[in-house]
Amino acid sequence: MKQTITCLIFWLASISLAAQQAPQYSLFSLNKYNFNPAYAGLDNSLSITGVYRKQWVDLPGSPSTQTVNAHLPVYRLSGGFGINIENEEQGPERTTSATASYNYWLPVGKQHLLTIGLSGGLLEKSLDGTQLRAPDGIYGNDPTNIEHNDGSLPLTEVRAMAPIFNAGVYFQSQQFEIGLSVSNLTESQISPNGGNANTKISLNRNYFLIFAKNFEIGSTFTLHPSLLIKSDLIEHQIELSALLKYNDNIFGGASFRGYNSNTVDAVAIIAGFKLNPKMTVAYAYDLTLSALKSVSNGSHEIMVNYNLNKAIGAGIPPNIIYNPRFL
Repeated sequence: MKQTITCLIFWLASISLAAQQAPQYSLFSLNKYNFNPAYAGLDNSLSITGVYRKQWVDLPGSPSTQTVNAHLPVYRLSGGFGINIENEEQGPERTTSATASYNYWLPVGKQHLLTIGLSGGLLEKSLDGTQLRAPDGIYGNDPTNIEHNDGSLPLTEVRAMAPIFNAGVYFQSQQFEIGLSVSNLTESQISPNGGNANTKISLNRNYFLIFAKNFEIGSTFTLHPSLLIKSDLIEHQIELSALLKYNDNIFGGASFRGYNSNTVDAVAIIAGFKLNPKMTVAYAYDLTLSALKSVSNGSHEIMVNYNLNKAIGAGIPPNIIYNPRFL
């Protein structure tokens, strides 16, 4: 497999570096808690979601992402709790994070709900030096017997860990919802053990703004358009998604990622259905529109959600229990 290290050399160079943007998901409208801790509990019961994504199939070293999260309302505390575990691999680099969250619910009149959430945990980055190849390096068939001839590159796997904190707000009504969140609040810096002593990696803040609306179409169809804006204040990306749901069971739709000629990335085809009243399965296939389409065979993403669909514990819920059909 051809291994490119241009970016990874700078990853361990003797300067401070900014970390990559957050992982990409095409099924973002079905997994809002993943990027906003203020959403915890808004599925009205225990909700457990697992996602697997393989991006840019057939491109060596392309990102592979997995995430599992669970959240539930705690009415006695007027809020919700959640946990989120995420892992992404890009060639020899791996990023893994685990966070726990709490949000507080503030009813706004009798028809709306505002939530404020915080989450915290740990993030670990690792780099497998045995997979790197430098222009002046010496390599044989034995992956344990290599020499990069570059002091900034590790010969073995190196790791770095740091605390992370995220925050968000979320407003929900029966007609629409909108949320704003930020990850890596403290912009922690980490230094990989076993690498260059002067290397520091900065975890830059990432911002997420989502807006979604719900339209009833007759007695059997509902339309769910969504907008997601992601930014680190240097690079920006916009995603538009629309899902049509039939009889609160089968749904399908599409999303588009990009807003100008430099940011157009993909069109995703989305489909899903309920296996039973508690379990939903969804799948997205991305048709690559960027220059990577010449070396990639698209992207695959699958999601499974389990919702207990019954109240947990005691307490007084808000005046309106928002419909979990709102995707």
